[in-house]
Amino acid sequence: MWNRQPVIDPSATDTLRYGPDIGTEADYRLLGTVADKRVLELGCGSGAGTVALARMGARATGLDFSTQHLTAARRLSERAGVKVELHEGDLADLAFARAETIDAVFSTYALNLVEDINRVFRQVHRVLRQGASFVFSMPHPAYDMIVDDDPEEPLLVRRSYFDQSRIDLESDRPPYFGYHHTVSDLFTGLSRANFRVDAILEPESQRDGKGSTTWREASQFVPRTLVMRARREGS
Repeated sequence: MWNRQPVIDPSATDTLRYGPDIGTEADYRLLGTVADKRVLELGCGSGAGTVALARMGARATGLDFSTQHLTAARRLSERAGVKVELHEGDLADLAFARAETIDAVFSTYALNLVEDINRVFRQVHRVLRQGASFVFSMPHPAYDMIVDDDPEEPLLVRRSYFDQSRIDLESDRPPYFGYHHTVSDLFTGLSRANFRVDAILEPESQRDGKGSTTWREASQFVPRTLVMRARREGS
């Protein structure tokens, strides 16, 4: 998966990033203006996205399950000279936010680490204001089919698109597993949680001219990242 290890360079907070070798919020404009709005990032990692939101004028809050990442996030916010609110916990544990008090929720490459994603959807719906946006990216479920770890080997299909078993991330620290959610799983789960999906992006990966360390040959054939925006409806 895309490397989301601790980042300490404030230059990484110039804009919100959706995934490896694709556009940013400056390109897609899915969140829109966030100045003076309360924006929550789920799975904030080392804080690059949360700090970027704060630099864009948002009252930014980050939630992550890693103490190590949150420590890095605090340091990054200090170096960037912005204030952020950080919480440690499960991505569906939003008890720190009252109902209908959040203006937007953002997440990048984190929801694939959640097994019960519908619980996250329900909690996000609870805290968002009516009509507010939930914007997230995650590894494209079609990309889970591909073996791309060894550039010297031919591309292989390693699993069925319909295989719901967890994915071993081959990590020496948690989280150890990812979870496969099909596009229909995501769309149906959002709809049942009273969201209206109004944008689905499958960006084509672009190799930059500087030799990207995240580029994979499989990206030429299968979308690597799925981006969705849903708006809160109902009660």
